[in-house]
Amino acid sequence: MTAVAEGSGVKPNEQPLPQPSQTPLFRATQSARYRRQEYIREIEAATGRTLICYVSGAAAYVERDDVLALTDLLYKVKPGTKLDLMLHTMGGDVDAAEKIAGLLLKAVEPDGELRVIVPDCAKSAGTLLSLAARSIIMSDTSELGPIDPQIVTISPDGTRSNRPAQSYIDGFEDLLRRIREGGPDAAALQQLITKFDPAFLDICHKARDRSQQFAEKLLRDGMFHKMSHMPSGDTVNITAIASRLNSNADWLSHGAVISADQGREIGLQIDYRDEHSNEWQAYWRLYCEMRLALRSDGEKLFESNFASLQM
Repeated sequence: MTAVAEGSGVKPNEQPLPQPSQTPLFRATQSARYRRQEYIREIEAATGRTLICYVSGAAAYVERDDVLALTDLLYKVKPGTKLDLMLHTMGGDVDAAEKIAGLLLKAVEPDGELRVIVPDCAKSAGTLLSLAARSIIMSDTSELGPIDPQIVTISPDGTRSNRPAQSYIDGFEDLLRRIREGGPDAAALQQLITKFDPAFLDICHKARDRSQQFAEKLLRDGMFHKMSHMPSGDTVNITAIASRLNSNADWLSHGAVISADQGREIGLQIDYRDEHSNEWQAYWRLYCEMRLALRSDGEKLFESNFASLQM
């Protein structure tokens, strides 16, 4: 027989209500956060996988400081875990993406598995991060993007802009070809080519090669690691996949949309979900709650079933 304290308001043979670990006022002010974490727990119960989330505003980019928050989310992830990362980002620093990808892959060793869920956008460095996953879960609202590097330039008046590294290389090589071919405008073209900065041209070449090499490494270590998940007899040209993603000649714009079908055509392991399925609707509901929680385009939200950081 359960003993009940006098004045507790609980009748004999009734179980007392659980006491929240937070004060009533704090829990009320953070109710949206606790609701999102309950959604995360519901998804984990349905999938049998651990879910962590990294959702950014439109002007918040992948950067080194993200490592601190993501390490918090990985704090309770045990070796060999089947881990899902819900990712929304418009891109950012490739070097930061490399460190984050390494942390995620290390967290699931030795025999775990990383999946990336893209409810909306995982562009540029976000696409690179997705290559570390065994598969990428996408639906009709999802998009990846080209990974061709963008170089920040500053004009004489101080205006900052992003220029595709490949476009600078292509412009130089096109001028060089036209000069070698000769013609009435060869002298004018010779003057024009002297305006190209050799050091900047070298930076563009190295940035393009860096993106290619990093993508190939992630595909080897992540998506196609040991090839154990591929159908028997299938072969994968990792260099060709990375080259397609790294080519602005194919996509023309760094912001081009790579859909689930296009990702699969390139050779990526895309796990498509019907937008009306219960699973996808659960992901989408959680994502909408997270986007609405961001107070500005420059904020990010890192969340798991026990940790939550908005920065």
